[in-house]
Amino acid sequence: MNTLQGPMDPFTVDRRVVITGLGAVSCLGTGVAAHWAGLLAGGGEPAEVPLPHLNMRTTKMYLVDRAEVPAKPASHAGTELGTSPRLAVAAAEQALTDAGLAYGTRDAVPVVLGVELGNADMQEVRRSAGRTAWTTLTPAAAVVGAAIGSRAALTSVGNACSASGYALTIALDMIRAREAATVLVGGAEGITRAGIGAFNRLGAADPVRCRPFDRNRAGTMFGDGSAMIVLEAAEHARRRGARPYAELAGAAWSCDAYHPTAPDPSGDQVVRAMTEALADARVSGADVGCVIPHGTGTPLNDVVESRALHRVFGERTRELPLFSLKAMIGHTTGAAGAFACLTATLMLRHRQSPANVVIDQDPECDVWLPQERSVPLDAPAVLVNTYAFGGNNTSFVVRDVAPQEAR
Repeated sequence: MNTLQGPMDPFTVDRRVVITGLGAVSCLGTGVAAHWAGLLAGGGEPAEVPLPHLNMRTTKMYLVDRAEVPAKPASHAGTELGTSPRLAVAAAEQALTDAGLAYGTRDAVPVVLGVELGNADMQEVRRSAGRTAWTTLTPAAAVVGAAIGSRAALTSVGNACSASGYALTIALDMIRAREAATVLVGGAEGITRAGIGAFNRLGAADPVRCRPFDRNRAGTMFGDGSAMIVLEAAEHARRRGARPYAELAGAAWSCDAYHPTAPDPSGDQVVRAMTEALADARVSGADVGCVIPHGTGTPLNDVVESRALHRVFGERTRELPLFSLKAMIGHTTGAAGAFACLTATLMLRHRQSPANVVIDQDPECDVWLPQERSVPLDAPAVLVNTYAFGGNNTSFVVRDVAPQEAR
């Protein structure tokens, strides 16, 4: 791949990677302002999934208002498109517009998306209509690239529920390696019978709501939507006059290699991901003002993550606020890391963590989830965790930029 080394190298002065654009569509509405307002208002409510043949225990999700699901693009290169790629295009356009990157200036912008179930709903529609030919499951990155006018690399990452966490780390590395000055990164998921059915079969689907860290949690509950982020070399952003929201300061991967679906009870690799992300960001635990945990609502995940947080933050864990995003918008699977990154960025911008959904907290999850009111963010960084089947873990750190640079 061509690199940016030479007279146009944006890293000559500043090696930081900053966030200059955001876009979102979720059960909280369309747009970043609707997302933040929805979090402050207490999040969304699950609704019955409008699909036939849901003969399952759990039939609810945190759904995007169907009137806000774009009808286009309906197809790409002969492939009929379901909700995921259409939501992705809508959120991508928001993020690039927010960053001040108009159509016609995006040729060199790579697209890196975390997508797990992808176009599966279109496959289900076709099968229900008696059309047995297989259709492409992960076209979203190609669809977004074509829609925005990119002629750069288009990458789809499928690391299950940490897919867009991995996508963020890949995008970060692309800029650090001088392969691109700007990268559009994010995730998108639609509703599918296959996804809901799989978690019902595993006994990991909560029929009530998504209840991370609650003593009565019974699994997770999905949400659909798309979140997109524009990452940019700080010097490149400065040269074109873009004002960053925050910095994606560091990230790390690890793998349990323990079980196909269950996390390693020791939490060793979860701790490793958090520790190495903090080191990569060159911050200490004291610099972290809030954690957005993976926190799915599955019984073992939440206990393992709580204990791992104690190993990373020690005695400070009980005073460190956690914000349980999935209780607000559901588990958006492949898009979960992108939604968490976007939310961490908004927390830093507004200098607060919204109040959590009220729960009956499990004493085995000895962490602080402020529920009565929002709390001020009194440190410059937010740590985000994303985990997935197969023991795939990512952690990343979003941090303040210098006050004179911030929006």
